[in-house]
Amino acid sequence: MSKNHRGTGLRTLPEHGRGVCPICKKSDIKVIYEVEVDGQKIKVCKYCNAALKNKAKKAGPANAAPAADSTAQ
Repeated sequence: MSKNHRGTGLRTLPEHGRGVCPICKKSDIKVIYEVEVDGQKIKVCKYCNAALKNKAKKAGPANAAPAADSTAQ
């Protein structure tokens, strides 16, 4: 089957969604992922989006409160 509609959402964006990523400073890369950094919503590239998600995932369990079962004996 053909993939006629692939990327149609990017065609409506200015420069087809390409620009400079504010985190890694790569140019002419697709910056289509919106994330919140320091209270501001910015658009980042695919690689920085994945890096931010992995960083948050690793930091999440460490910041969570300890389980109630481990304190009661």
